[in-house]
Amino acid sequence: MCIKRVILLCFLLLSSYANAALDIKNWTTKNGSRVYFVESHKLPVVDINIMFTAGSVRDTEETNGLASMTNHLMFSGSAGIGEQELMNSFADIGAQVGSNFNRDQSSFSLRTLSDKKTKAIDLFKLVLHKPDFDQNILARETKRYVANISQAETMPEAIATKKFMKSIYGNHPYGFPSSGTIDSLNRIKSTDLKNFYSNYYIANQAVIVIVGDVSNKQAKSIAEELSKGLPINKNIKDIPDVKKVTKQDVRISHPAKQAHLYFGTPIMKRNDPDFFPLYVGNHILGGSGFGSRLTEEIREKKGLVYSVYSYFMPLFKKGPFEVALQTSKDQVGEALSLVKNTIQNFIDKGPSEKELQASKDNITGGFALRFGSNKKIMNYVSMMAFYNYPLDYLKTFTDKINAVTVSQITTAFKKRVDLNEFSTVIVGVDER
Repeated sequence: MCIKRVILLCFLLLSSYANAALDIKNWTTKNGSRVYFVESHKLPVVDINIMFTAGSVRDTEETNGLASMTNHLMFSGSAGIGEQELMNSFADIGAQVGSNFNRDQSSFSLRTLSDKKTKAIDLFKLVLHKPDFDQNILARETKRYVANISQAETMPEAIATKKFMKSIYGNHPYGFPSSGTIDSLNRIKSTDLKNFYSNYYIANQAVIVIVGDVSNKQAKSIAEELSKGLPINKNIKDIPDVKKVTKQDVRISHPAKQAHLYFGTPIMKRNDPDFFPLYVGNHILGGSGFGSRLTEEIREKKGLVYSVYSYFMPLFKKGPFEVALQTSKDQVGEALSLVKNTIQNFIDKGPSEKELQASKDNITGGFALRFGSNKKIMNYVSMMAFYNYPLDYLKTFTDKINAVTVSQITTAFKKRVDLNEFSTVIVGVDER
C-alpha cells in the first residue's frame, strides 16, 4: 500500500509539473526569430535548441542530400577553428552539442552548466554564425554518405522505405531520400553548402527554445545573441503542397527470408483539425502495439507476423499514414488482405466504447511522466514551437484526448482515409 502511495505521489507531482510549472513564455527577437522559454532552477543546467525550416523538403531532385550535408557539416569547423579543436573546446567546459535533421527541420542543440553558459554560448554562436564548410571535409563526409547509401541499398527495409516514400509522394521533396543519392551527393560543392546556409539558416524563420537555469532577462539576451548573427532572407520559398499521385503497387524481389510490406498514403499535416480523432483512432487501429486491432487480427488470430503497426506522421504538409509489417513470402498476400479488411472495417464501424476508453487511459496515463527532465521538456516544447502550436497545447492535451468520441473517430476516418488511394510496396517477392 505504501508503494502504491509513493507511485501515486510521484505521478501527481509530475502531473502538476507538466500542467502548472511548465510556464512557457514566448516572444520574437529583433531579427524575427520566435523564442520559447521555460525557466527552471531545479538543476544548474541550460538547454538550448535552435531550429530552421531547412530539412530535406528544401532539396530538389538535382540537389538531393544538400540539406542533410549542410546540417552534418555545421560542427565541422567554424571561423577557421578546426572541427577537433571546436569539439575539444565544448568538452573542456562540460558542454554537450548535437544536431537533428528530418524532412522538415534542421536543428542544433546545446546543453551547458549555467555557470559555464557564457563560454558555451560563445562557441555555439561560432557554429551557428560562421560555419567553414571546408571542401576537404565535404569530400571526406561525402565518401561516408555514399558508403552508407551503398550498404542501405542491399537492405530490404531501407529499400522498401525509400520506394514507399517515392510511391506516395512522386516528385514532391518528401519523396526524396533524406540523405540524397550517390549521384546527387557527388555533385555537391562547398559553395552549394554556403548558399544553402544563406538561404535557409535565417534569423527571420529560426525558432529558439531555451529551458533551464536562467532568468527571463538572461533568456532574452541569449536569444538576441543567437538570432542577430544569422543571415536574413525575406524571399524564402514556400514549401510546396503535396499533390495527389496515382497509387502504385510495387513488388521487388530480394533474397531476404521475409517480405517487407508498406501500405499507405499522405493524409495528415501538423495542426490538422482532425488530429485528435485520427491520433486516438490510430492508437486503437495499429498504434498501441500488442493491444491494437491490426495486431489482434494479423498476429494473434492468424500468426502471420510478429509485429504490425500503423501510424500518422504529420509534417508541414501532408505526412504519410503508413502500415508496415514483415511476414514470410508465401503469406504476404494473405497479410495484405487482412490489413485492408481490418482498416476498412475500422473505417466503416469505428472503435467500440471499450476500445476507446482503453486507448484514452493508455495515452493519458503516462503523459505526465514525459516531463521528468529538462531534455524531455525541451523536446516537447521544441515540437510545439517549430510547428507553431498554441502555448497551452501540453496543458490541454489530455483534455482533448478525453473529449474524443467514437463518432468523431468514425467521421474522421471515413472523411480522410480512403484505401483506394493507398500505395503498396513489398520487398522480398518476385517483381511484377
